Amino acid sequence: MTQRIYVGVDLGGTSIKVGLCDEEGKLVQTFEGPTGTEHGPDYVLDRIEEYVRKLVSDSAYEWEQVAGIGAGIAGFLDIPNGFVELSPNLGWRNVAVKKTLEEKLGKTVTIDNDANVAALGEAWGGAGRGIANLVCYTLGTGVGGGIIINGKIYQGYNGMAGELGHMSVVPDVEAIACNCGQTGCLETVSSATGIVRMGNDAKERGDRTSLALIDTITAKDVFDAAKAGDEVSTRIVNRAAFYIGKSMAAVAITVNPQRFILGGGVSKAGEILFNPIRETFHKLAPERAYSGVEVVPATLGNDAGVVGAAGLNLR
Repeated sequence: MTQRIYVGVDLGGTSIKVGLCDEEGKLVQTFEGPTGTEHGPDYVLDRIEEYVRKLVSDSAYEWEQVAGIGAGIAGFLDIPNGFVELSPNLGWRNVAVKKTLEEKLGKTVTIDNDANVAALGEAWGGAGRGIANLVCYTLGTGVGGGIIINGKIYQGYNGMAGELGHMSVVPDVEAIACNCGQTGCLETVSSATGIVRMGNDAKERGDRTSLALIDTITAKDVFDAAKAGDEVSTRIVNRAAFYIGKSMAAVAITVNPQRFILGGGVSKAGEILFNPIRETFHKLAPERAYSGVEVVPATLGNDAGVVGAAGLNLR
């Protein structure tokens, strides 16, 4: 039997990354090119067709072996019908991605939210390989998430499942407004943006911290200072970690995953972040909900999106 291959498209605001995966979830070929959002949706969809065809033609495989094409897109999606209802990153409203790409490529096309796709990538070919039930957190500018149940993305009633960054976990007395319109969201304290905000707040209060010597604070600066023994930075890191662990305790008794996977730029901080997350998770969750459950870093990095998108058409 001829081996089937799967194409994944990671559609970003500035670049489009496409990847080719084999049946085991191994990424065997990639290509990346500019998105060109300023030219409109038709232009971008033409670029996707061009990049996908180039990807396959440059590989050791034939076009006939492509079993499906998936695309991960940031925004609000009508997943069953393949529509992008709204994507601020792309400047799109009501774009029929599935129908248009299927007409251009003659293959089955499936779309999903970028965070869900990254979770599926880790499940299929990364830190979750072989694990049927897992939850991924993406800790970056914001906090994204994805839930995998029995090897499949769980989307919920209207696609909001896995929006972990918008769990309300911070008490009202400490809560600040989130971009989603609510207050106290995980994203406000545990994202890179939240960590930087807390660093700047400490600096403006006149706290005794090495962060006061930095003109423009980054999340990495806060982690580096904490690793060097800065008490203020350590408190910030522990606060960010506490609320991630608190959210995991709630997720653990809701979907009972075998593994939590943390990716995104913030997760690169390492054990200074992971250790207090695990401690809080174990403290706040019932023993049966955390026993045997691992909290591990993602392994695919920037490839998670294309691997997961490729996996959308697994049957």
